[in-house]
Amino acid sequence: MTMYSDSALEQARGGASSAGRSGTKAGLRLLAIHAHPDDESSKGAATMARYVDEGAEVLVLTCTGGERGSILNPNMDRPGVLENMAEVRREEMASAMRALGTSHVWLGYEDSGLPEGDPLPPLPEGCFALADSDEVTREVVRVVRDFKPHVIITYDENGGYPHPDHLKVHEVSMKAWALSSDESFYPEVGEPWTPLKLYYTHGFIRQRLQMFHDRLVAEGRPSPYGGFLDRLRSDQGDTLARVTTQVHAAEYFEQRDDALRAHATQIDPAGTFFATPVELQRELWPTEEFELARTRVKTELPEDDLFAGIDKD
Repeated sequence: MTMYSDSALEQARGGASSAGRSGTKAGLRLLAIHAHPDDESSKGAATMARYVDEGAEVLVLTCTGGERGSILNPNMDRPGVLENMAEVRREEMASAMRALGTSHVWLGYEDSGLPEGDPLPPLPEGCFALADSDEVTREVVRVVRDFKPHVIITYDENGGYPHPDHLKVHEVSMKAWALSSDESFYPEVGEPWTPLKLYYTHGFIRQRLQMFHDRLVAEGRPSPYGGFLDRLRSDQGDTLARVTTQVHAAEYFEQRDDALRAHATQIDPAGTFFATPVELQRELWPTEEFELARTRVKTELPEDDLFAGIDKD
């Protein structure tokens, strides 16, 4: 396992997100914690691109290298890709970050893979899901104390979906939220910092996909959403009922899609993510959804801004 270095984080902070700091969000910082490369592009990517454009510093922290990801795009199922998946996914991640304008840091853990079968097989030795939670929390706190985010984005208690790495991200994110300001918690990893708000990202809202499905069917076009909608009904219930914050990000949907396409091993350009044209998405559902899970500042719900209630001065 290779942790990020302080110099790597400093280089990340000096990257693309520094452009446009004269905007309305200048001086504000957002940290998005994700399990694998591509998670950041399917969950809140347009919102991150918007805040970068408005001058905020946005840092994506990816906990694993996604080494055990399958090749989900048939165009990438060719010699040399699967054998070099770790390197390929690092290159894909760099391209996605350029598309969104965000900075990025790897935490350095090994992808756990998605166990399948009945009974489920054991998780691979040395993987992220089996890592010591106190150790992982220490490394996340290191990033929090260095970057000093006002807002953190992570997954809910179900991990968004119950992948073992997503569940681990939720666990250590909540511990880091509580402990990054505690001067007795690993003081050697940085001066205490107190984040002000923590959100769960809800990237797959059933009602949104239902609206897309209904419009495509009404226009006589094929819809790929049927089976996906059935899974969301059984797995998530009414996720929209948990949403507290909807960020208008329609102008940045193209950047989000560019970031998704950058993850070419995982995202099929002819697949579900791109079944509904961007212009139709802007018309039907121009926002991205979040749930305010923790806050240390006063805010009024519902919100339309993750930084609502935060005085940037």
